[in-house]
Amino acid sequence: MNDTSAPVSHDELHAFVDGQLDAARVPALLAWLQGHPEDAAQVAQWQAQRLELRRLARSLPVGETPATLTDVVLHAAAGQRRHTQWQQAAAVLLLVAASTLGGRYWGQTQNAGLQASAAPSSPAFVREAVAAHVAFVPEKRHPVEVAASDEAHLLQWLSRRLGAPLKLPTLAERGYRLLGGRLLPGDGTPPRAQFMYENAQGARVTLYVAVFAPGQAPGQTAFSSVRSGNEESFYWVDDRFGYALSTEGNRAELMALAREVYGQLER
Repeated sequence: MNDTSAPVSHDELHAFVDGQLDAARVPALLAWLQGHPEDAAQVAQWQAQRLELRRLARSLPVGETPATLTDVVLHAAAGQRRHTQWQQAAAVLLLVAASTLGGRYWGQTQNAGLQASAAPSSPAFVREAVAAHVAFVPEKRHPVEVAASDEAHLLQWLSRRLGAPLKLPTLAERGYRLLGGRLLPGDGTPPRAQFMYENAQGARVTLYVAVFAPGQAPGQTAFSSVRSGNEESFYWVDDRFGYALSTEGNRAELMALAREVYGQLER
C-alpha cells in the first residue's frame, strides 16, 4: 500500500517535473506540495525553465506546460505579501496541472488512491475549483484576497477581470457569512474567481466561477458532483458561466447550498 505520508525527496520532485515519477507516488507528491508551498514554488520555477529551454531549443515537444506556471514565476519578486500569495498560487496550479504535466498518471493511479477529482470526465474548471478549495480553505490569516467588508469593490474588480458581470449569492439564511474572494489564474484560460463563506462552526464553503469564451463552455449543463477525499463539489454550467460549490463533509447540506446558489443566480 502506498504511504502518502512519506516525505517527498528532491529527486522525486525532479522526476515529477520530467514526467518520470512512479504513478503510485503521485498522490503523495500532490499532498506534499499542498502542505509545502516552498517546494511547490520550486517546481513551478523548474517548469518555467523547462518551457524556456523548449523555446530556445525549438526541439520536439516533451509535454504540454501550463503557461500559468510561467506567469506566477514572473511575479515572485513583487514584495513579501505578494511572494506568499505567489507560493500559494503555485501550489494550486501544480495541483490543477498535474494531469497535464503527466497525463498518463491519472489513468494509472485510479487504483492507487486518487479520487473523483482526477476523473477525466470532470471539466477542467471543476478540477481547478477543487484544487483552489483545498489550497485556500485551511488559511487562517489570508483565506481571501479582498474581504467581505469591501464587497462592492470585490464584485466590480472580479467582474472586470473575468470579463463578465458576476453575481454574489448570499448564504446568510443558511448560516454562512461571506468572508470575501480572490482572483485565481486559469490553466491557460482567462482568470477565475473564488468566493469563500464560513459558518459559526468554522466550516467553509467556496464558490468557484469560470467565464468561458463564446463556444468554449463545457457541454454538460446539469447538476453534477465530484468527490476528492473528504471534499465534495457540486458544479453546473449556465450559458458562459461555470460554477463549482465545494466543502468538506455533509453532502446533503452542500446540495441544499448549491440549489440556493443556483436559485439566486437565476433570479
